[in-house]
Amino acid sequence: MDAIDELLTRGVDKIYPSREALEKVLRSGKKLKLYQGFDPTGPQLHIGHAVALRKLRQFQNLGHHVIFLIGDFTAMVGDPSGKYSERKVLTKEEVLANAKTYKEQASRILNFEGDNPVEIKYNSQWLEKMSAIEFFRLAHYLTYSQIIERDMFQERMKKGQDLFMNEFLYPFMQGYDSVAMDVDLEIGGADQMFNMLMGRKLMHKILKKDKFVITVPLLTDANGVKIGKTEGNVIGISDPPSEFFGKIMALGDDAIIPCSTLLTDISTEQIEDMKKKMESGENPMIFKKQLAFGLTKQFNNEKSANKAQNEFETRFQKGELNNAELPTKKESDFMNATSILDTLVLSGITESNSAARRLIEQKAVKINGILVGSSKDNPKLKQGDIIRAGRKAIKINT
Repeated sequence: MDAIDELLTRGVDKIYPSREALEKVLRSGKKLKLYQGFDPTGPQLHIGHAVALRKLRQFQNLGHHVIFLIGDFTAMVGDPSGKYSERKVLTKEEVLANAKTYKEQASRILNFEGDNPVEIKYNSQWLEKMSAIEFFRLAHYLTYSQIIERDMFQERMKKGQDLFMNEFLYPFMQGYDSVAMDVDLEIGGADQMFNMLMGRKLMHKILKKDKFVITVPLLTDANGVKIGKTEGNVIGISDPPSEFFGKIMALGDDAIIPCSTLLTDISTEQIEDMKKKMESGENPMIFKKQLAFGLTKQFNNEKSANKAQNEFETRFQKGELNNAELPTKKESDFMNATSILDTLVLSGITESNSAARRLIEQKAVKINGILVGSSKDNPKLKQGDIIRAGRKAIKINT
């Protein structure tokens, strides 16, 4: 494949209106203005974000004008995407604090300097200045039926849950970003498809212009479980190298192929060969270590990757982690725990019950070396107890 084939194939979910139409424009030599938006609802960019960031870098390398849009205004409104309950409303101060290091983090993938630097914009530049009458005139371009058809809204109505006006109008505000910047193309995760297509509709109605949309797959393991904040397995691209390496090694073996496909430049032939070898019984640890090294090097440097791998092999594989070095939690931290699921979440080992349940099903949870057999167990913890789940562990202290 040439660079354009690679751009439009690997790590791509869907292209609107079609791949053929976009390919025709790209092969004509026209340089496009494109962007991806990031609502700073948290301070960390993670490897799930890296999938689309790598796609932006491909466009940048081909000479196109890339915009890294920070949704400082829309983050205060709250994106309902993927949520079946209302998002927390953030203050401007919280949003700006979250976004403070976004450029530094994204620079591990994108180039913000040089001959064709990525441009940074904030959508408060136009949304914050919009008057009420202007807002309502623009909202005239959307219909109730276009918004309410959204799956998550339908699901919440079936359950008798409230829909809030800020959530209802969010797709319009995010979609207007495309109009305000007069772009040719938008990139985002598959879960952002509704919002991005809303922007496509607004572009057509207001500017009489078609906007291309590329959705990239969500980063999941082979079972379709998302790797990110919701599932308690978030891996930040700016995590310290040793911590980052360890988190990759803690992923299930079924994450090796998806991560290799979406986050590395390993050829598709090599990935297929890797898959066949694992299916024939070759130890997946070999390939996971290669993945961890490659990603640590990509987001840091080779020296950091070598050091992280050496530390991992010494401290984890050889069992040299001293219990005295473990992070601690107090007995009182677990007073409200009603099951081992609560215990794992309160301990900080996982961020959700679903992630805790999977670890138990994988027989990866032990208390004082004794395997936890059921998610219904409710252990009473005391000083000195050690909880281990996968590669993570904590010690109970007073």
